Amino acid sequence: MLQSIIFDMDGTLFQTNKILELSLEDTFNRLRENGFWGQATPIEQYRMIMGVPLRKVWETLLPDHSNEIREQANEFFHERLIGNIKHGNGALYPNAEEVLGNLKAMDCSIFIASNGLIEYLSAIVDFYGLNKWVTETFCIQQINSLDKADLIGMIIKKYNLNNAAVVGDRISDIKAAKQNGLIAIGCNFDFAQEDELSHADIVIGDLIELKTIVHKV
Repeated sequence: MLQSIIFDMDGTLFQTNKILELSLEDTFNRLRENGFWGQATPIEQYRMIMGVPLRKVWETLLPDHSNEIREQANEFFHERLIGNIKHGNGALYPNAEEVLGNLKAMDCSIFIASNGLIEYLSAIVDFYGLNKWVTETFCIQQINSLDKADLIGMIIKKYNLNNAAVVGDRISDIKAAKQNGLIAIGCNFDFAQEDELSHADIVIGDLIELKTIVHKV
């Protein structure tokens, strides 16, 4: 039986797509108002790169803009994301609360490791009361390398984990698991890509499947 599970947040526990388009549209409207953007909002482009560190996000979405403009866009984007979370516009994935409760009842320690920023993650954790089940939430800001594998490694070292799995929807989660000798469980959810999921040890289509998997691995 698995003793610990490290979850990604966006596209794994939290349905980021419910607030992503609203927040991204608001951000690019702000850029348009200030004369920094004249095209359609690159929502599909963002969907393709979900899961990468934020620095890479804004380098990709705003390739011809200064770092100052990127930082301003990122700051406003996060304000809108957090606002939407607090207004209840987001949601956890179906069965997330049931699965977290079930894992907790089985004495399986639960962690979150995300490329999201501290304030953003805290908004989700607080709004949905995830601390009832989650031992600790970690964000990429805690690692100088901004490499998720290093973040996972920090969790393993801090809590002396073994017989653990990483659950996530993108290649960064799968690689982080593999590089640390953990089981990689891929989530075939909104932002997942088939070629990335092919590298996972196990692929699930619903979080409820973890209730069975945790006993078999």
